[in-house]
Amino acid sequence: MVFAKGLNKQRKRRNDYNNLAGYAFISPWLIGFILFTVVPIGASFVLSFTQYDLLSPPKWVGLENYKTMFLHDERYISALKATFSYVFVAVPLRLIFALFIAVLLVRDRKMVSVYRAAFYIPSLIGGSVAVAVMWRQLFGVNGALNSVLIELGIIDKGIGWIGNPHTAMWTLILLAAWQFGSPMLIFIAGLKQIPTSYYEAAYIDGANTWQRFTKITMPLLTPIIFFNFIMQTISGFMAFTESYLITQGGPFDKTLFYALYLFEKAFKFYEMGYGCAMAWVLLLIIGVFTALIFKSSNYWVYYESKGEW
Repeated sequence: MVFAKGLNKQRKRRNDYNNLAGYAFISPWLIGFILFTVVPIGASFVLSFTQYDLLSPPKWVGLENYKTMFLHDERYISALKATFSYVFVAVPLRLIFALFIAVLLVRDRKMVSVYRAAFYIPSLIGGSVAVAVMWRQLFGVNGALNSVLIELGIIDKGIGWIGNPHTAMWTLILLAAWQFGSPMLIFIAGLKQIPTSYYEAAYIDGANTWQRFTKITMPLLTPIIFFNFIMQTISGFMAFTESYLITQGGPFDKTLFYALYLFEKAFKFYEMGYGCAMAWVLLLIIGVFTALIFKSSNYWVYYESKGEW
């Protein structure tokens, strides 16, 4: 009995020591997470109810920032419209391109790795200043696109695609669609997990290419589509670089993305309280859309392990 109690104490002491060593090893990450993530998040929530210009102490204004946002700020409504338009068009377009290219590149062919890398590169450099400058030159009045269209006789003179309120958003959407490399690689990984025996059986039964794609590939790929849809939707709502570098939100706020307007309010006009309120509303919007997508997944995502839709 005495020996058993001594053994238990020794085991408990060893477990406590292991737990203490584990906490000691992860303490740098925990301290950094609390200081640079939890505390700023809590501070931004409190500041969203204040008027704060970074230079003077915050002044409590209650829900005034939120009221102003929805009732008196026309630019905020413009930012919402531009962001929703961008997300609803750019995200499906990017996923369709990514899936199309993934289907073409899933088979092992000569130099297929080179093609995959070539298509993935735009995703790596898409947010860079160099790409923004290139995009401005491409769609400028004297850009390559106008030169091609003039040579083909489609237009008589150059068009300022970025400065035109009707086409400016489409230049950013095209840039987003061009950056389909990340979802493409995930689609390729998903396509490689589909057993080839399914396609062989369908081929023997007389199914054509389209039937094999719609009856085998798409159902088994829905979990991957679901994942890409979630990630790209969240990324779309947080889009900032394209609007900031290429159009600066213009013309007439037609490309004023939510994140860009938040940045202007917080760091250009020094309305930090208002910017914090905008950030929390953006979090709420993303949360609602993410929840809706998760809820809808019961009707269109197929999990092979469950054997049901």
